Amino acid sequence: MTGQVLRETRGAVMTLTLDNPGSRNAITLPMSTQLCEALREAALDPAIRVVVLTGSGGAFCAGGDVKAMAAGRDAGLSVEQRANQLRDRAESVRLLHEMAKPTVAVIPGAVAGAGLGLALACDFRVAASDAKLTTAFARVGLAGDFGVNWLLTRILGVARARELMMFAPVLGAQEALEMGLLTKVFPSQELSQKAGAMVAELAAGPTIAYGHIKQVTSLAAAAAFAPTIEAEALHQACCMITEDHANAARAFAEKRPPVFNGR
Repeated sequence: MTGQVLRETRGAVMTLTLDNPGSRNAITLPMSTQLCEALREAALDPAIRVVVLTGSGGAFCAGGDVKAMAAGRDAGLSVEQRANQLRDRAESVRLLHEMAKPTVAVIPGAVAGAGLGLALACDFRVAASDAKLTTAFARVGLAGDFGVNWLLTRILGVARARELMMFAPVLGAQEALEMGLLTKVFPSQELSQKAGAMVAELAAGPTIAYGHIKQVTSLAAAAAFAPTIEAEALHQACCMITEDHANAARAFAEKRPPVFNGR
């Protein structure tokens, strides 16, 4: 089974579902290609204002296709060929992290390895209370891909990232929430409704401003204070000339809720 990425668009929301029955949605090469293609389209389509990534069958994503690794399907590849293949596949996490619109990982169950990288690349991670998370890489003699080392280090710091990568503990949802790896945790039976409400709020929000916020906060994580203020001023100025800002300013003056159209 090569698996597939199911795509559904409702209004301004594109939902991408990792679907690989029997292997907890382990991401195969065809799935990785499909995911990258869908994310590129979503990033460029102004009608899409939020991207949701989830998994089928009660799991999010168990990571890479370990069965293919065990079968030695890439045995003839050189180190550089393998690295190039991994770089291409990691385009998905770059798109999730950098696209100028909100991305939300809805985690109904197990997430591991590359799946954790995909989840962490999203702006928000909403999980079921019985979900389990683990880096998993070290347990199969690997160092990590799909941006997981960078993402963990940014979220938790170097020491904690190394701990999670080397020991690969299985974290419960509540523990992951307290560490800062998750945004919200809900009972399993409420996950769809609660996550849907968050997504709906984002989809009705100031999409252009959200994109600028993503850019500035990414810069702020690496840059000094002064250059961040410089960039912040430019991004704020760009937002000031949008229809969304003009409409919201009028709504404020008229004491009514604003309506954002993403322009």
